[in-house]
Amino acid sequence: MSRSIRPDAVLVQAVIAGALSFAHLHDLAQTAGQTGWKAWAYPISVDLLMVAAWRRLRAQRSRLAWCWFLVALIASLGANVATAGFLDLEHPPALLRLGVAGWPALAFLGGTLLAHAPHAPAAAPAPEPEPEPASASVIDCPAPPAPAPEITEPEPAPALPAATVPSVPPALIDHARKVATEHRTRTGAEIDIATLRTRLGIPEDLAGAIVAQLA
Repeated sequence: MSRSIRPDAVLVQAVIAGALSFAHLHDLAQTAGQTGWKAWAYPISVDLLMVAAWRRLRAQRSRLAWCWFLVALIASLGANVATAGFLDLEHPPALLRLGVAGWPALAFLGGTLLAHAPHAPAAAPAPEPEPEPASASVIDCPAPPAPAPEITEPEPAPALPAATVPSVPPALIDHARKVATEHRTRTGAEIDIATLRTRLGIPEDLAGAIVAQLA
């Protein structure tokens, strides 16, 4: 089934712009002294260099491709501007003749560099995960019953250490006996542990040991 051909405004505009730019480059080259087929080769060289640089830019964003794309764009734009009446095409300047004469070498250098520039290596695709081997079917077996816990007799509680009786120096006993005698004479009662501890300024357990020895 054939599809109907519909005019594309963008394509028509590109063809018109390309034809005008091609004609301007041809006229400029002819004005600069290039005749015959050489005048027609100049616009082809400029356009092909621009297309080659653009194709390299689409594949790889490099400074080299940008440089030669701008060179070809300036050459094409300069030819369009020069043929608009800004230059005397009847008497072209020497700089214009120099640029047109040197363009073939410049275009050859640009095309060679674009053709032989190394391409960026394409990113290697991520390896696909290997399928895991099917695990062998395992027959579920009932777990063995847990052993009954052993009944252990409780350990006897450790015996509390016996209370230690502090040793009392003999000199302290003699002094305590004098204090007890003085207390008995003054009050008529035996001295108690609290009074003896206060009078001698000793701990309570030591005062109790002394009172036990004085009894």
